[in-house]
Amino acid sequence: MTPKRPYLLRALYEWIVDNELTPHLVVDATIVGTVVPQNFVSDGQIVLNISSSAVQGLQLGDAEVRFNARFGGKPMQVVVPMTAALAIYARENGAGAMFEAEPELDNMPELDEEPEASTSSSEESSDSSSDKPKKRSHLKVVK
Repeated sequence: MTPKRPYLLRALYEWIVDNELTPHLVVDATIVGTVVPQNFVSDGQIVLNISSSAVQGLQLGDAEVRFNARFGGKPMQVVVPMTAALAIYARENGAGAMFEAEPELDNMPELDEEPEASTSSSEESSDSSSDKPKKRSHLKVVK
């Protein structure tokens, strides 16, 4: 069976937003492929406000959550693999859910990561003066 986490995440996000509350996503920042602002990570986790007023281009895909946001005034593209999404809840009242471990998520083909890899390689070729892929992979100009 396909993993249920992407479906639950999308449904809970919609439910929280429909009730005019602020959706927050709890992320395990130690999972490979997670791109979040490391200076805001505490105990390996970060809580992200994913409301439409806080992010741009929110994509709640089957394999990952992806959006653009500003952290400390700096624009950044955030990528959260589904395995790193631990919970979603409303800031105002805590309503939401924590996700259980799903072995199916580990076995999913990484379709969404292939375009990211090609984007990273094109960025590397266009900016060959710097050999720090960590900075290029998570910073993106917004507007």
